[in-house]
Amino acid sequence: MTAFATAGATTAPPSQRRTPPAASPLAHRIGQELDQARKSGPLQQIQIPPCPEQLARLRQALDAAEPDMNEIGRIAASDVAIAATLLRNANSARWHAGNGPGVQTVGQALNRIGLDASAGILTEVLLRQSLPTQHPLLKRFWQQSTLRAAAMGFIARQLPGTTPELAQLFGLFCHVGVPVLLQRMPGYSGTLAEAGARRDRGVVATENANHRTDHTVVGALVARAWQLAPPVMAAIRLHHETRFDTLEDPEAATLVAMGVLAERAMRQREQLPADIENQRQWAPALDWLGLDETAVLDWHDALQAELDEALALLG
Repeated sequence: MTAFATAGATTAPPSQRRTPPAASPLAHRIGQELDQARKSGPLQQIQIPPCPEQLARLRQALDAAEPDMNEIGRIAASDVAIAATLLRNANSARWHAGNGPGVQTVGQALNRIGLDASAGILTEVLLRQSLPTQHPLLKRFWQQSTLRAAAMGFIARQLPGTTPELAQLFGLFCHVGVPVLLQRMPGYSGTLAEAGARRDRGVVATENANHRTDHTVVGALVARAWQLAPPVMAAIRLHHETRFDTLEDPEAATLVAMGVLAERAMRQREQLPADIENQRQWAPALDWLGLDETAVLDWHDALQAELDEALALLG
């Protein structure tokens, strides 16, 4: 009986059991700041979208001491978009070497892909379904989120400091505050356009000048409300940080630093120069990760191939 069979074993084999990350002092402090921000100022008017029921069920099944494989299988089989995405991934070159027939059922797909990769795919589809992105400024939002998650997973497999699963989760949710603000903050679309045109300051400074809050704060609120791992919540809040060595959570700092590398790779893919934020963070990120430019260049071709594959699988 396989781990994702529709009947029989209901818990993960030892190799797939997960230990949810504990909250660091940094995560506690950010949580207190978020509580204070919700009590006064513009965030009083921001309604954080509730966590989708299926995503809440998925997080609960994954965070249990013994992940409930049957529940994960039921969630995967309950939605056509999820099922189609899982099958497309399971039959891709990454998981299917071409020897023998491709998988034809959700259960087979889950077994081939494995717990962590399947959880990432399910989370991505459920997130896309839960946050409308019809605004013209969000035309490529999910494409960029998918590419960032893929780049983060690749980088985390090359370096110590975090898991590929948490890295991909951070990559996926990193800018989740942007669509929330576009839906709920008057004038925010103009702020985004202004931030893209300015050369004297970054997007966070422009957001705070216009609205007294920014997408990192709102993104962290979403992450906390949706019960994402504390290092991911902290990294979302601080993903424009440059003083990595002063943070109280090394894993969150590593996620942010890896995110800087991921953003640079995404811009290189489109033959774009680094933006003002990436230029500011680049050297501190390399220093925190113990890398130099040569090491990053050594990954270039393999990382770009990873992004190409992620885009092809997006469908």
